[in-house]
Amino acid sequence: MEIALLIMQIISCIALIAIIMMQSGKENGLGAIAGNSDNFFGKNKTATKEAKLARITKWVAGAFVLLTLFASMVVTMGA
Repeated sequence: MEIALLIMQIISCIALIAIIMMQSGKENGLGAIAGNSDNFFGKNKTATKEAKLARITKWVAGAFVLLTLFASMVVTMGA
């Protein structure tokens, strides 16, 4: 059981790192000249690639935290 949890935790860790590396930085639109695009196309950001990556990041990070807690409970009970 411990080995299976460790393998799942490593997979979620690698997936989390890959998903975070695929995201672009938030500093792209922070300049005073570039500004914030509040037009019709800028308001619907739920279907963009960045929004999907942010949503996936939250789920994978949650899974990683839960796997870590569960693995520590299994190791503590076994000792």
